[in-house]
Amino acid sequence: MKQNQKTNFRWVMCALLFAATTINYLDRQVLSLTFEEFIKPEFHWTDAHYGTITAVFSLCYAIFMLFAGRLIDWLGTKKGYTWAIGVWSAGACLHAVCGLVTRYGTGLESSAALLQATGDTAVLVATVSLWAFLVARCVLAFGEAGNFPAAIKVTAEYFPKKDRAFATSVFNSGASIGALVAPLTIPPLAKHFGWEMAFVIIGSLGFVWAGCWVFLYDEPRRSRFVSKGELEYIESDKMADDAAFHPEEEVKKGVSIWKCFTYRQTWSLIAGKGLTDGVWWFFLFWTPSYLKAQFDINTSDPKGMMLIFTLYAIVMLSLLGGKLPTLIIRRTGWDPYRSRMLAMLLFAFFPLCVLLAQPLGQYSPWWPILLIGVGCAAHQSWSANIFSTTGDMFPKPWIATVTGIGGMAGGIGSFFIQKGAGNLFTYADEVQMHFLGYVGKSAGYEIAFIVCSVAYLLAWLIMKALVPKYRPVV
Repeated sequence: MKQNQKTNFRWVMCALLFAATTINYLDRQVLSLTFEEFIKPEFHWTDAHYGTITAVFSLCYAIFMLFAGRLIDWLGTKKGYTWAIGVWSAGACLHAVCGLVTRYGTGLESSAALLQATGDTAVLVATVSLWAFLVARCVLAFGEAGNFPAAIKVTAEYFPKKDRAFATSVFNSGASIGALVAPLTIPPLAKHFGWEMAFVIIGSLGFVWAGCWVFLYDEPRRSRFVSKGELEYIESDKMADDAAFHPEEEVKKGVSIWKCFTYRQTWSLIAGKGLTDGVWWFFLFWTPSYLKAQFDINTSDPKGMMLIFTLYAIVMLSLLGGKLPTLIIRRTGWDPYRSRMLAMLLFAFFPLCVLLAQPLGQYSPWWPILLIGVGCAAHQSWSANIFSTTGDMFPKPWIATVTGIGGMAGGIGSFFIQKGAGNLFTYADEVQMHFLGYVGKSAGYEIAFIVCSVAYLLAWLIMKALVPKYRPVV
């Protein structure tokens, strides 16, 4: 029996979503933080090999995202989220056996033998290890694809519209915390216990989370932790939603994936995610490599750990970004969509500061890190609000499906950025390419930074053209 006293269990749910997203990004970052110092020399990889792995991960993530949301809607939030984190945790741990698979596939008996391979043997080592890691990354992508559709669905279940952007920014900041904790934990683990154990230890965290999730989660109406007062608050805009969106029978039966593509609102989300998600993933996957290539700083060095830590400490400013639309609504009385679009326009200007990363990098590696941090903070604020526009315009039973489509678009955009970056950096280094006064890999990074800087303004313009004002799906 629920009591009239208002509880705050919705924030416990938000904390669980935050923890899951933190684990998600820890698992995703183990490879980037062990690549240059441990994996690259052992398996004789180039930037093109690494670009291929990150690109295929992004593409698999995109494909699985298309169906992950629909699967979450079909299985239900509780079962769907449990399966998702279970699969991606297993995939994270699976990376640890890639060295064993490579030794078996090449006939070499130890990691030292892999490291000392030359000529055709080195090519064989690179090829076998590449395929082994691709399999592990695909399993990881399959599970991780379920995180955001499930988390956005939980947010829509437990929060009224006016609080969703802030709740989303809180759990989405888990990406920043994961990236923040990663440089302080993963390189030391890899250095003292081997890179394989780094994957196993970090990957096991997801199984612990799943146990907490199964015990604590239930729909608000059925939850023994949600009081009557809190339930009334959670459902405060439910009747208005049902009246604005669609007939009751449509609420219950949901929507097919293909029907979603007939709405301009879906294409607005596709544009916003497709043009910007790859920017975040580029900095997530390539910043450690950038520090090594440009400044000869390893991620296991104290300075390297502090640089990466500082970058993602700045990203924590994104928590304020989720609050901005709420402040705009209170001051102007605008609808949530209009308020979010204004906030997103403001956030779209901040990544332009990344244009100064290379020019100022000649003075200190701290300058690029600070500027990239500001750009990444703007991305996370943008991301929290673009996720919330889904809840603004689509009915709750459709949210995971539409979020999955948006995630697919983001993954495809990331595929092109990751693959292009890997090939660009390898080519620029081989031919010593010149661009705007920069030579070699420096020229490649300057091109990449320019693309990343302007992506948000382009995405906002397309979104505004597709959905110029608040228009819920009917």
